[in-house]
Amino acid sequence: MIINLVPDFLAVLQAHDREAAYRDYFQRHRPLLAAYWDNYVVEPEGPVFDEVVRTTVQARREDLNALLATTDVMGLAARAEAEVRALLAPDADYDVVLMVGVGAANAGELVVNGRGVAFACLEHFTGVVNPDVQSLGLDAELLPLWIAHELAHVVRYTSPASRSAMRALVQQAGGYYSYWETGRHATLRELLVNEGLAVQLSRAVSPGHAAWEYFGYGRRQYARTRELEPVLRRAVAPDMDRSALGLRLRYLSGGISDEARTVDRQLLPERSGYYLGARLVEPAVSAQGLAWAVRASAEEIARVDQPLVAEHLKIIA
Repeated sequence: MIINLVPDFLAVLQAHDREAAYRDYFQRHRPLLAAYWDNYVVEPEGPVFDEVVRTTVQARREDLNALLATTDVMGLAARAEAEVRALLAPDADYDVVLMVGVGAANAGELVVNGRGVAFACLEHFTGVVNPDVQSLGLDAELLPLWIAHELAHVVRYTSPASRSAMRALVQQAGGYYSYWETGRHATLRELLVNEGLAVQLSRAVSPGHAAWEYFGYGRRQYARTRELEPVLRRAVAPDMDRSALGLRLRYLSGGISDEARTVDRQLLPERSGYYLGARLVEPAVSAQGLAWAVRASAEEIARVDQPLVAEHLKIIA
């Protein structure tokens, strides 16, 4: 189901007391919005929460209004969701949520009470960098790309046929996805595969964009990350079957210090794991297709690659 929360948010901006209206809006959609805040912003209570709400409801929104006036965002979302259905044949219900966010995340995945959610925050897709809302200034044409990316995660986490460690962790948490807890308990291999599969699905659903846009990179970052692929492979090798939140942050998160991203005196680009993950899953996607790969365990995906590597080495010899 596609859910549009944007009209509810815009009503907040028309209220006499915007902060009180936002809290009412939050309570009406609490299961979803509490999970969003917990995973992508801050804990939704206390002075920091209050300050983020205050800043959010006071921000200028001319760019968002222009987007909504000129772009059929519901149509873009519906077409992307239909493409995902054709490619993955989902076997569990989920929601695609269009909303206005309060932080730097342009899109993300959630599981709430066992139901998967892919959300997109439209303030990031206006084509204009708005410093009031930390917007990324992405073009609206990239919205299907990111919806597809997040739906790959949703299917991986909730499909009854999924053999992924992420699905097991979500089930152990009572049908709830936590970025932080899965980061602590999933192996680096699973985390890289998880993002790599999402990149590959976004390419299939929304082809024709610049290569770096599928990773959320700039052109220079993409070129540098490609150049460092051999270094990246060596860097991750000892940790592939280890679990630690620091590994997720080092390879898959932005805003991490240079020190945390330095391995063997080599500074790795931010979020370099997205590129490496996409490369790691390429053989499995080519051999078995996206529907199989998105539900496969990280170990199954690695085994697909082994015969190809052996054959490559044989040819070289």
